[in-house]
Amino acid sequence: MRIATRAGRLVLLDPQDGSRAVDVERASAGQFVADPQAVYARWAEFRDWAASASFDSAAPVADTELDAVTPRPPQIFAIGLNYRDHAAESGFALPTEPVVFTKYASSLTGPRGDIRLSPGNVDWEVELVAVIGTGGRDIAEADGWAHVAGLSLGQDVSDRVTQFAAPPAQFGLGKSYPGFSPVGPSLVTPDELRAAGLDPDDLELGCLVNGESMQKGRTGDMVFPIPVLVARLSAIVTLLPGDLVFTGTPAGVGVGMTPPRFLQAGDELVTWCTGIGELRHRFVAA
Repeated sequence: MRIATRAGRLVLLDPQDGSRAVDVERASAGQFVADPQAVYARWAEFRDWAASASFDSAAPVADTELDAVTPRPPQIFAIGLNYRDHAAESGFALPTEPVVFTKYASSLTGPRGDIRLSPGNVDWEVELVAVIGTGGRDIAEADGWAHVAGLSLGQDVSDRVTQFAAPPAQFGLGKSYPGFSPVGPSLVTPDELRAAGLDPDDLELGCLVNGESMQKGRTGDMVFPIPVLVARLSAIVTLLPGDLVFTGTPAGVGVGMTPPRFLQAGDELVTWCTGIGELRHRFVAA
């Protein structure tokens, strides 16, 4: 199953043709509301309905019409140094516990469009994003995937000046300017990925700037895979339906280059993940 947000309304994408979608509220005769955030509170029920939903009323939908999959997540968690090669390029030892910070919902945006540069040095970070379906506390690692509604794709766009302006580092602020958290183009359930012959624990992802490959990695190289993150986070906080977990970035960020390289006005950032799709954004002057 793939779901997306079109003009603020929840849509279900046709599994045979991802360029067509049905409006969930209309197709379910009001059983589910149009608000894309509300579906996670009834995730199991929605999943059962979607399995037999009719696509007779499906209409074409373009990525340019889509918004962030989860426009108002209750909580946004982000994981730092979660790829071995990124920890190495950053000059840090591998963490023994997840490095967790928060991003702010006002920074969310959809899979296409312009992002305004902040005053500092703006960097890219491709990330797989896990969306929580069933919340809870003290979730066992073995049950981690059962609490994930699906996976999406994100960018943890980062102003490195704001991030490191003063000790300790201000990760949340430096990564939460307007538009600095694109998520999309859709949410893909783990069973959908497996049906396509893909392993949800080992997806290829990357990003390009003006057509030049900057990052390319596999989620199987995470230090803390998604089930471990679900377990470690829920040991401390209560996970809520619709929460987002940005799971970290592989090597290839601009600040790690010699000399460092940052995004400029006019640059196009294309972010991709096998089985999920791509994001495409152009950066404009502050």
